Amino acid sequence: MNIQIRPETRADSDAIEALTIAAFLEAPHTDHNEQLIIRDLRAAGALRHSLVAEQEGVIVGHLCFSPVTISDGSQGWLGLGPIAVAPKWQGQGIGAQLMRAGLKALDSDGVAGCVVLGDPGFYGRFGFLADERLVLPGIPPEYFMARRFRDEQARGEVSYHAAFHQG
Repeated sequence: MNIQIRPETRADSDAIEALTIAAFLEAPHTDHNEQLIIRDLRAAGALRHSLVAEQEGVIVGHLCFSPVTISDGSQGWLGLGPIAVAPKWQGQGIGAQLMRAGLKALDSDGVAGCVVLGDPGFYGRFGFLADERLVLPGIPPEYFMARRFRDEQARGEVSYHAAFHQG
């Protein structure tokens, strides 16, 4: 399997949307609006990093990061997600490849830290831990995790971009 991880281009947006819909179709704990979140983040210029996994010219995975706000005013923090892998490609390590490439890009970029809402079993493999200093209101703390790159002081309530608050 020869997967190429690369930054998203303008020509990728329709394929990313279709992939995201398919990836979350049977997923529990979702409003099935992930493709709309990505579309709105892109339109707002809020995709800090957006990576695709490509196999023989076909996009089989996608990962993106966008800015978050922390109530203490800490700067340089991003939120991870959505991350998606095409159903027939799931379980083959593509999500892990995207994660490693994305986190390497954040570290190289000098990002202060990154938060994620999701499965501790998956995200814990990449250095994400529940962090009592960072809170996402209404979410059990074990499912909201952080990975600190340079900022050990940030603390408070975390708010994602408005694109995440679609009703």
